[in-house]
Amino acid sequence: ERERFDLFLPEGEATGVVIFVHGGYWLRFDRSFWSHFAKGPLARGWAVALPSYDLCPAVRVSQITRQIARAVQAIADMVPGPVALTGHSAGGHLVARMLAPGMLEADLLARISMVVPISPVADLRPLMKTSMNADLQLTEAEAEAESPVFQPAPATPVVVRAGAAELPAFVEQAQALATAWGAGL
Repeated sequence: ERERFDLFLPEGEATGVVIFVHGGYWLRFDRSFWSHFAKGPLARGWAVALPSYDLCPAVRVSQITRQIARAVQAIADMVPGPVALTGHSAGGHLVARMLAPGMLEADLLARISMVVPISPVADLRPLMKTSMNADLQLTEAEAEAESPVFQPAPATPVVVRAGAAELPAFVEQAQALATAWGAGL
């Protein structure tokens, strides 16, 4: 059962919670690889949660998206205050998908103060032409439906990031999402 999360609490009352969703092309890794990311927000009084999710090919990308939505809800139920979402690569895709219409309950969506997709996979359609699709099993319909670049621009503040040494494809994906949503890059 991979559908779990680690929750790190600061000393005293938390300002809110930062939720970091790991990458790995929906095929690899879990929350344990990223626990060191909690240190910075914890030192500033924020709780930090790191969810894991089931991996392809055991589940579809759309199922992982719903797992993360459930994790965000469960975490928000445990920590009052603002919720900041961030994630890298596939995790950047997943946090961006949380802003899709109807993905989260309205009261939870209102608590989301910031979303920071880092080198997100914003358009999944190119993945259909890669060897990874043997495990991802993306169809044209799912790839388009799961691509944040095709979602309406959210009202929630979004800043898209890409690492200086990222592969050009990741930079292009980040730029595409920032452009589509009118978000900073």
